[in-house]
Amino acid sequence: MEVINTIKLPSFLRRTMKAYALKAHIRQLGCDLSRIGRSRNWQLKANFGQLQGIIEFIEQEHEESWIWLAKLLKKEYQYLSHENLLALATRMGNVTVTALISQTDCTLAQARKVLDELEGLD
Repeated sequence: MEVINTIKLPSFLRRTMKAYALKAHIRQLGCDLSRIGRSRNWQLKANFGQLQGIIEFIEQEHEESWIWLAKLLKKEYQYLSHENLLALATRMGNVTVTALISQTDCTLAQARKVLDELEGLD
């Protein structure tokens, strides 16, 4: 069962330009993006793969007003399980310890364990 992360997005519409495009892509990935009551704050419910898809989209589009969201979502990586790190490293292909650490902010020990398992050394 995939873990669903719930992330609060304070002042989502005020902080992002072209929010319609970002919201459309987030919903296209299957995430639940909704406003919290009548406030200006929003809430995002997504699994790890969806979060990764949102971050990749933001980085490809180079929209300056979306970078805060990518940084916020990357903070969720500190809660990654070993299985999530393994899945990400598999998707990245030929990955190094440094690349895995920079992508996920995991520890050196976690990165080495994942790569050892991928290479069959475990």
